[in-house]
Amino acid sequence: MTRQDAAQRTVTTPDGRHLAVETSGAPDGPAVFLLHGTPGSRSGPRPRGIVVYRLGVHLVCYDRPGYGDSHRHEGRRVADAAADVAAIADDLGIERFAVVGRSGGGPHALACAALLPDRVTRAAVLVGLAPAGAPDLDWYAGMAETNVEDYGQADEDLTELTLNLKVRAEEARKDPMTLLDFLRPQLPEADIRVVDDIAIRRLLTDMYSEALRHGPEGWIDDVLAIRRGWGFDLGTIRAEVRLWHGEQDRFSPVEHSRWLAARISRAEVQVQPGAAHFGAVEILPQTLTWLANPELATSPRH
Repeated sequence: MTRQDAAQRTVTTPDGRHLAVETSGAPDGPAVFLLHGTPGSRSGPRPRGIVVYRLGVHLVCYDRPGYGDSHRHEGRRVADAAADVAAIADDLGIERFAVVGRSGGGPHALACAALLPDRVTRAAVLVGLAPAGAPDLDWYAGMAETNVEDYGQADEDLTELTLNLKVRAEEARKDPMTLLDFLRPQLPEADIRVVDDIAIRRLLTDMYSEALRHGPEGWIDDVLAIRRGWGFDLGTIRAEVRLWHGEQDRFSPVEHSRWLAARISRAEVQVQPGAAHFGAVEILPQTLTWLANPELATSPRH
């Protein structure tokens, strides 16, 4: 693999499923797993390979089950991401690594930190979510109507959720801009600024196209997994965790990160004024640098 190229491979899990994996950046650098959002895929959005190379990071991305070219794992829990990441790391010959999850990938990154304590060096969550039923948290407060509807249907009407996401996925498969157009009326100005950037918009539409080209199963399973029991204890996380959130986020409200920070012993939370949900795309290079340098200790900050 040259420093500019991304290398693709298929990893077979112990139970026989296939996971689509893509690596980029510096092959000999510290490994960082990037866990995509909901819906999402291994294709991004992420920095270009040459940028990741200059950061000195060996970046590993994969399609969660049901997205892109990864086989579906029906009924999966958030906790199951840890075993999939471990299988990929074993296949790549990576013993220790950091993890970062964006939006719906955030809970899955925390699962890795909790369940792979001897392998995860640091973890970061960008615009993440707290568990459903989190005590002392109004889970839906400040959340955009679309997310309230989807997550509510996960609890109350799986048939309706499936039908709605099938329609949206089919529209996005034909023209991925329809998904951004669908979200646009709910975006704060901070997010509109980000998605109106031509390069970022292309990264987002390419990601949606790849994620949903075989159907909505990964999307459906993500929504269900996030609203059901995650299958691990946040209190067992020993690694340093950085929680970043845009203050104006309407898709994963900022109080979710504050709630998580209060329950993870070595967590620091960074709330950025003037940023929202898609600001996570812009903060990613800085986050990768922090993840790749665990020797730079920081003091927990709440």
